[in-house]
This record gives sequence, structure tokens and C-alpha cells, in this order.
Amino acid sequence: MSSKILIIEDVPEMAELVAMYLKKAEMEVKIAGSAEEGLEYIAKDLPDLVILDLNLPGMSGFDFLKKFRKEYTPTIPVIVASARDEDEDIINALGVGADEFVTKPFSPRVLVAKVNANLRRNSDVSAAAEDTFSFGPYKILLNSCVLKKGAEKIPLSNKEYKVLEYLVKHENEALTPETIYKDVWKSEFGDITAVAVYIQRLRKKIEDDPSSPKYFKTEFGMGYKFTRGE
Repeated sequence: MSSKILIIEDVPEMAELVAMYLKKAEMEVKIAGSAEEGLEYIAKDLPDLVILDLNLPGMSGFDFLKKFRKEYTPTIPVIVASARDEDEDIINALGVGADEFVTKPFSPRVLVAKVNANLRRNSDVSAAAEDTFSFGPYKILLNSCVLKKGAEKIPLSNKEYKVLEYLVKHENEALTPETIYKDVWKSEFGDITAVAVYIQRLRKKIEDDPSSPKYFKTEFGMGYKFTRGE
């Protein structure tokens, strides 16, 4: 299966040139002209690697990186490709989650080589150290914080994943909303209706019929319980 690359770059000519080389290397490519557009793509389908410019209209590349690392898996490689070459910019980008920094102008062939190297390194690390949990057609990669259905990655926000992982680790236990909120949100005070909201989001993304769930069950008077649906 070909790797999925997301290019976030507001100069169309530059984005198209890089995309052309990546496609020649048999990769799937999507182009976003802004960080906001990139996040919209990511919410629907997680890429295998992101190529990111820093000077973007609206949200900056730095802010994108912070949001991406906070709300999605920290293991997806991000290569920053930017004309900003000051030491401070490079240090800041690497500090908030970039895996590599490439200064413009650059050779597209060299960039493709770096993309391949990062994908290969990420794949090797994941394969060597990944703990997994399977249910139905799904597999949770516990080290990478990723949910997959077959080869497809199911996009989850950081909080959705944490609720999923918590329920899975308490398989077949009925858990009250108060307990889930205290342990996942790390607080005894707050709006516990948030638990129901996130359970419903998980059902919509995972259950064949969210109105009749087989994985995320409601135990009336007791709370929520995860089962493998077997």
C-alpha cells in the first residue's frame, strides 16, 4: 500500500513540484494551502507523513505543529520545508514536534529521499516496539496511539483516543461517567456529560450501528462497558 503524504504549502508551484516527485515515487499526495485546510484533511484521514511550510496564511506552521502533536499521534513524521533558516526557527520547529528541517531552496529528489528515510525509520520503530489490542476488524497500536481498521487509520482526536484506550484497558468492566471523567480528564470536578459525548463520537466512528452498539455498551444504572463484541 502506498504511503500517504500531506503537503501544507501556500505556494502552489512549490507544492505541485514536490507532489510530482512524490507521485513518481508511487506515493499518494494531498496538498493543503493552509494549516487550517491541512487539519481538515487530517481529521478525515491521517497521513503517513507531513511536509510543512512555516510561513502560512492564518495559522502558522509552528501553531499547526503544536496542535497536531497535541491532538493526534506523536509518531507521524513531520518534515519542515521552509525558507526560514535562522537557528532559532530550526530549534523551535524541532522543539515543538518536527522530525527534520529542510531549508528552501532544496532539491526535490533530496526531499523525497528524506521522506523515504523518515517513513522507513518510523515503520521500523513501530514494528519493533508496538503493543497491540484487537477487537472485531480493529487494531489499536498502543505505543503509537493509533486505531486501524485493516490497513486504514481511523482518525481520532487525542481525547477520543484516551477514552478508547481507557475503556479497552478496563474491558468488560462497567464504569460510571464519574470514574471515566476522573481518570481520563484527570479531574474530579467538571462537566461529566463530556463522557457521553465522547462515547457517542467513538460509536459513530467504530460501530456498524451506533444505535445498537456491540463494543461500547451502556449498562443502565452502572455506566459504560467495552466488550470485544464476540
